[in-house]
Amino acid sequence: MTDSLDRGNLEPAVAHHVANTLGWPSLRPLQREAIAPLRTGSHALLLAPTAGGKTEAAVFPLLSQMLDEDWRGLSVLYVCPLRALLNDLHQRLERFAGLLGRRVGLWHGDVGQSARRAIRDDPPDVLLTTPESLEAMLVSTKTDEEDVFRHVRAVVVDEVHAFAGDDRGWHLLAVLTRIERLTPYAVQRIGLSATVGNPDELLGWLTRGGAEAPRQVINPEPVGPAVTPELVVDYVGTLENAALVISRLHRGEKRLVFADSRARVEQLGHELRRLGVQTFLSHGSLGRDERRRAEAAFAEESDCVIVATSTLELGIDIGDLDRVIQIDAPSTVAGFLQRLGRSGRRTGAQRNMLFLATDEASLLQAVALLRLFERGFVEPLEPPALPLHLVAQQALAIVLQEQGVGRHTLLVRLGAPFVFGDEVRAHADEVLDHLIADEWLHDDGGLLGIGPAGEDAFGRRHFLELLSVFSSAPEFAVLWGQKELGSVPDSTLLLAEQQRRVILLAGQSWFVRHIDWDRRTVTVEPSEQRGIAGWFGGARPLHAELCRSIREVLCGDTPEHVHLSDRAQAQLAAAKEEFSWLRPGETALAAGDDGVTRWWTFAGLIANLWLAEALAGLRESTGARHNLRLRLASDVSAAELRNVLAQVDLSKISIGEQLNRAGLQTIKFAECLPDHLAMQVLEARFDARAKARRATEEVIHELR
Repeated sequence: MTDSLDRGNLEPAVAHHVANTLGWPSLRPLQREAIAPLRTGSHALLLAPTAGGKTEAAVFPLLSQMLDEDWRGLSVLYVCPLRALLNDLHQRLERFAGLLGRRVGLWHGDVGQSARRAIRDDPPDVLLTTPESLEAMLVSTKTDEEDVFRHVRAVVVDEVHAFAGDDRGWHLLAVLTRIERLTPYAVQRIGLSATVGNPDELLGWLTRGGAEAPRQVINPEPVGPAVTPELVVDYVGTLENAALVISRLHRGEKRLVFADSRARVEQLGHELRRLGVQTFLSHGSLGRDERRRAEAAFAEESDCVIVATSTLELGIDIGDLDRVIQIDAPSTVAGFLQRLGRSGRRTGAQRNMLFLATDEASLLQAVALLRLFERGFVEPLEPPALPLHLVAQQALAIVLQEQGVGRHTLLVRLGAPFVFGDEVRAHADEVLDHLIADEWLHDDGGLLGIGPAGEDAFGRRHFLELLSVFSSAPEFAVLWGQKELGSVPDSTLLLAEQQRRVILLAGQSWFVRHIDWDRRTVTVEPSEQRGIAGWFGGARPLHAELCRSIREVLCGDTPEHVHLSDRAQAQLAAAKEEFSWLRPGETALAAGDDGVTRWWTFAGLIANLWLAEALAGLRESTGARHNLRLRLASDVSAAELRNVLAQVDLSKISIGEQLNRAGLQTIKFAECLPDHLAMQVLEARFDARAKARRATEEVIHELR
C-alpha cells in the first residue's frame, strides 16, 4: 500500500502514515497530480468540489518538502476565511503533523493570549490563521515579526474564491506582500477552491506581488462516469409553507437548509421549532458558543435540521448530510455548486438539492440557474475594482507596524510591482497627501506616524478596527444573564422599541429588558411572543448570463435533468403566460397598466445602471435599480431607443448620481479618501465600462 503512494513521490514517512495510520489505500487524482508541481515550488491553484481532498493535496507535498529539506521555524501559513473552518482543520492537521514530529498552531480572534504567547515564543511549523490575524501579528508590539516570519516558505489560501471576490482578498495580498519581505525565501503560493469560471485569472491574481515561479492550475478530470445530482424545484409561496414542507419531508434524515439572509434563517428556525423539528442555526451574528453548539450537535445528530446562511457553504465538517435544501435560490452558479457539494459525501450517496421557492421571482431564478448549471456555465471571479481605500488602510497599518516610516518606504512595502496594480499606484501619492492633510497620518520631517484623526477613528481597542476590511452596520451584543447569544443591528432595536420589544435570535424569541446604547449591549429574557429579525440587505446584482437565462426560461427553455413539482410547473406556466410576448434572444418594450413602459433588458443590474444613465432623458427617474428591466417614459419606441443608444459614448457617462453617497457606507475606509476618489472607487465597483459597452451592443442587437 505504501509503495503505491511512494510512486507519487511523497516523502517516505508521509506516505507511510497516509497508508498505514490514515488507512488510505490510494490518493485521489487531485492529490496525486499536485505532488510534483508543489514539491518543485510551483505556484498552484487546486480545484475540486467540496470534500474533494484539497487540504491534503496541498499539505502532504509541503510536509514532504519540510522533512526532505529540514525546514525549521514557521514554514507554512495556512489561511482560511472562517474561524470555524480553521478550528476544524486544526484537529485534522495537528494529528497528522504530530506523527511526523512537526507542530501545527492556530491563531484567530477566539484564540487566547496564552496560546498566542506560546506561538510568539516558539512558532509552530504550520500556522492556521486569517488575514486579519496575520496583520494583527505584524502590527502588535508583542510580536517580533521578523523572528516569527523569517522562515516562511509557502502560503496555502483555502477557499481562495471567497477571498478574491471582495476586499478581503486585496487585504490578504497586501499582508502577504509585507510578510514575504521578511523572509529570504521565494514564497510559494497555493490556492484551494471549488469550481470557478476563470481559474487561470484567479491564479494570476493570487500570485500578484509574489515570487517568480511556474504557475499551474491543477484540476483533474473526475474518475468514472459523471453522476447526475438529484435536483428538485418546488414552489411553496411563503416561508411558513417552506417550514411545513421541511418538517414533513425526509424525516429521520440530517438536512442542511440554506437561506440567504440572517433574518430568514431566524424566521425559518423559529417556524421549524414551532413545528417540533429539532433545529439548529448558524449565521454570522450568533455568538461563538451558540455557533459551536449548533455545529457540534448537528454533527452528532441524525434526525435534525440546521438552517444557515453562507457560513456553512464552505468546507466546515458538520458530518455526513442526507439532504441539502435551498430556500429560494443562490445568486450564482458557483454558490450553488458549493452548497450542492455538502451532500453526497458517503460512498454510494447521490448529491442532491431541493429548492423551495417562496415567490415567483425566486422560482424563475432557481430554474434559470439550474439551466446554466446543466450547460456547464460558472461565473468568472473578478476582484473588486480600484481598491484605493486599501491603500489608505495599509498606509495606516504599516505606519503602526513600524512605529513611523518614510513615505517612499511605505509604498515599497506594498510591492514592486505594486500589489494593488498600476491604476491604484497612480493615485497612491494623492491618497497619502490626503491622509496627511486630514491628519489621519502625521508627517514629522518626512517620517510618517499615526495622526490625531487616525487615533480617534481607529485607536480604540488597540487598533483592532483598522485590521479588518469588513464594513458592517453597528451591532449590539445580546445578553441573557451571563451568556452572549449573538448580536443584532441598530435597526432591530429601533423596531423593537417602537413595537413590542421582542426580537428573534438563535431561533427563539426574546423580550428586550434593557438597551445600553453606550456599551452597545442588550439584556433579554425568553418570550412566548413572536419576535422580529431585523437584518436588512440590498438586492445583489445578478450576472448577465443568469438574467438572460431567466428570459429563456420564460420562453420555455427549462433544464432537462431537474424535477419540477406540480406546484412549480403550475406557477412557471403562469409566469410564461404573463410574459407570453417575450421571444428567445430578444429584449422587449412592454407598456404596463400603470402608464409606464418597461424595457425588459435581462442585462443585469450593473449594465442596467449604465443603460439608465445613457437613457436619462427617456427613463423614469426612479426606475434604474433592477436586474431585469428599466422604467421608461410611456411613449418611448424601440426606434427611439436604438437611435439614442447608437450615439452613446460610455467614456463620458458617470453613474455616480445613481449610486449616491450612501453607497460609500459599504466600503470601509472610504472616509480616508478624498471625496472624488471615494466616489471613483464606488463607481468603479459598478463600472466595467467594457461590459457596459458590450451589454449596450447586445441589447441594441436584441431589441425588437
